[in-house]
Amino acid sequence: MFKKVELQEGVTLYIRQSDQFKTVNFSVKWKTALDEKKSAQRAVLSNVLQDSNGRYRTQTALRNALDELYGTVLYTDVTKRGESHIFSLYAECVNEEYLSEGGVLDDVLGLIHTTIFNPNLVDGQFDEAIVNREKRSVIERIRSVYDDKTRYAQKRMLELIRPNSAASASSYGTEADVEALTAADLLAAYNGMLNNDEIAIYIVGDIDIDDMIEKVTATFTFNTRQRQVTPQPFVINPSVVQHVGEQQDMKQGKLHLGFSTPVTFHHPDYAKMQVTNGVFGGFAHSKLFMNVREKESMAYYASSAYASHYGLLYVMAGIDAELEDKAVMLIKEQLVALQQGDITDLELDQTKALLANGIKSAFDSARGQIEVFDQYKEQDEYFTAEKLIEGWKLVTKEDVQQMASEISLEIVYLLSGKGAK
Repeated sequence: MFKKVELQEGVTLYIRQSDQFKTVNFSVKWKTALDEKKSAQRAVLSNVLQDSNGRYRTQTALRNALDELYGTVLYTDVTKRGESHIFSLYAECVNEEYLSEGGVLDDVLGLIHTTIFNPNLVDGQFDEAIVNREKRSVIERIRSVYDDKTRYAQKRMLELIRPNSAASASSYGTEADVEALTAADLLAAYNGMLNNDEIAIYIVGDIDIDDMIEKVTATFTFNTRQRQVTPQPFVINPSVVQHVGEQQDMKQGKLHLGFSTPVTFHHPDYAKMQVTNGVFGGFAHSKLFMNVREKESMAYYASSAYASHYGLLYVMAGIDAELEDKAVMLIKEQLVALQQGDITDLELDQTKALLANGIKSAFDSARGQIEVFDQYKEQDEYFTAEKLIEGWKLVTKEDVQQMASEISLEIVYLLSGKGAK
């Protein structure tokens, strides 16, 4: 369990003492409403702040400083969750209890402070050369989606069913927005993030909690800010199923089916829908894998995923394009089987066991503990893995049958090779 300390309005410290690890992990998260232009700015800013700072002005100087702190790791990242864009700074250092000298934790806190409050500015602006280099890096990352046909097919399917929405938006923004970004834009984004975003600071390790709270309070002097109100997803009830096909130079067909459900992350039946997705296609024992891939040999792979923040459930299958109709029929049959209550004890028990193993595995790392808690605290600030596992244990076959009846097909999308079908 994390101890919660309100540092300022909109700035919260979550701290967890654990002798599970020999390192101490830090994470600072800035959260704001997601829009693609802002995402582009923050994606580049993430790279720029990780590159260097006002004290260590080159990558080499920063890397040497980290090496001197016994191989401390420091990096940044951006992601999205629901309607929010999240900029994260991570640091991991050895616990000085295992060293002959102290002061490492203080030095790492100082380095995090420098990274946040003392960026590498030249004449009051970010260095144009660094900005342009990191813009190219982010653009390459955006373009890489095109080379991964599974990710590309998923992206296209989401753009078709949820255009201009957080569900289909990239956490890196668009290539055009990144290309148009200037050093002045980046500075404005930096100041906006520093002064307006909701902030959560996480620390996990074998530490003295009171001592660490005192150090964090003295080191990080953020001003007050408004808490972000998380809007609930707009759930669509589809009346007509779209069928869309696109072709590229490729061999294996990528079949993606998009389903909607009113059961979202904050819905009381959320745990039931997680189990339902697990029985449907979340694991290797699930109906999609066992029946579509193994029994019928219709797909190179077949699985489903539940995007709870958007009220969406996806099925992804690698197929020969000429077998699309039969593959779609078989996938629909697996959902109908759930809706008719055709669920074995083995399917239900294995799903619950694998969901429990997944959350336990996440808690094997400090980073996993931070990421899971950061998500689930939005449901319950007293969240524990045990509570989640207990929720899954209570799910019955009848619950899964009911949840399956809440799933509606919205789109069948096939990305295939030119000349296929």
